[in-house]
Amino acid sequence: MSFDIVIIGAGPAGLCFARSLAGSGLRIALVERQPEAALSAPADDGREIAITHHSQRLMRELGLWARLREDEIGTLRDAMVIDGDDRDGLMFRHDETGKPQLGWLLSNHAIRRAAYAEVMALPEVERITGVQVTGVRAASDGAQVELSTGDIVHAQLVVAADSRYSESRRAMGIAADMHDFGKTMLVLRMQHDVAHQHVAWEWFGVGQTLALLPLHDPHTSSVVLTLPPQHMQALLVLGDAALEAAMATRFQQRLGAMRVAGPRCSYPLVGVYAKRFVAERFALIGDAAVGMHPVTAHGFNFGLLGQATLARELRAAAAAGQPIHSPELLRRYERQHRLATRPLYLATQMLAGLYTDDRRPARVVRKLTLRAGARLRPFRMAVMKGLVAEGGTGVRISRFRFPRLGRVLPVGPITPDTNGTDLSPSSSRKRGSSAIGRP
Repeated sequence: MSFDIVIIGAGPAGLCFARSLAGSGLRIALVERQPEAALSAPADDGREIAITHHSQRLMRELGLWARLREDEIGTLRDAMVIDGDDRDGLMFRHDETGKPQLGWLLSNHAIRRAAYAEVMALPEVERITGVQVTGVRAASDGAQVELSTGDIVHAQLVVAADSRYSESRRAMGIAADMHDFGKTMLVLRMQHDVAHQHVAWEWFGVGQTLALLPLHDPHTSSVVLTLPPQHMQALLVLGDAALEAAMATRFQQRLGAMRVAGPRCSYPLVGVYAKRFVAERFALIGDAAVGMHPVTAHGFNFGLLGQATLARELRAAAAAGQPIHSPELLRRYERQHRLATRPLYLATQMLAGLYTDDRRPARVVRKLTLRAGARLRPFRMAVMKGLVAEGGTGVRISRFRFPRLGRVLPVGPITPDTNGTDLSPSSSRKRGSSAIGRP
């Protein structure tokens, strides 16, 4: 089998990349270890994804947005950051931006379903599903992907979108910086008595981090709880009634009674940044390139951005009759995506460290940060601009200096998501394992 491009992994990034190349004249193979049925009707994995205005525009252009049901689209009107036991927090209000909302919230499985439906309609994409990739090789005369069936797929270019634990990245000898935060994240859809008012919460408490992601129904949200693994395990074994009471207590009854309304899914919290995004006839997109901590809500947004950047370069080369695997093309993609992602990735690592540090000095610093942000409108506007920008990367970094502390604290768009691509989930009811090609 021979193609122009082989895409490894049919997660959201891989699927959107295939869709972005529609009409380019390039022949594409999409390789995925899951069977066709699991891709056309993906299971609910609990994750809700924060979508910026720029990402929403990309999804409209790709045809995904039109395939979503109205009840699958949550409105992210405002966002609030709470520290400790504070009753009030730092608010980011949509009306300060001139936009009707800061963003949207979509279920990961709804995005995957819509993206796969778009790809199924493309005659230039051959889907090779239910098989694993066992090897990836590339040389000056071409690239090849070896499958568990014994088949070999030849291509001009291989693009990997196979999770932050990418085995194809490793097979190509590309190292990655990996930061294990030593925490487990539970995502769980819950109903609650008090309406969410379309406001997302990021709540940094002592010993835990909570997030509330408002869904379409005003009394239903995605609840995200981050704990050390041993504490999380004790919570996951509880029955529904006990878990409901425990979650209401952790939210200090601010939402009233809470009821389980979806599957419990837990994920290890690991950040990843590849040392290189490209090699000879090979490129990384999605979480295989950049796997974000969810606190700044740019996991899927960066995945969309990266695939769009690479697709634009490839379409231009194909239209001009130039090689799509040229080192210059791949270096341009790498340079653009690194510039777009590296600053916020580093800022996110620092931000996550500061806001999950329970030592007194860190707690003092973050309270000062939030109080200063609440007083300074230019600060809030700089942060929100990353969410509401409709062109470019849609990502900005804001920096606020505290002279007496002698340091610079980076703050990015703080609305939480649960990083909608490849976290290698470990469900509380059914455990999975990461493997090459798994979305």
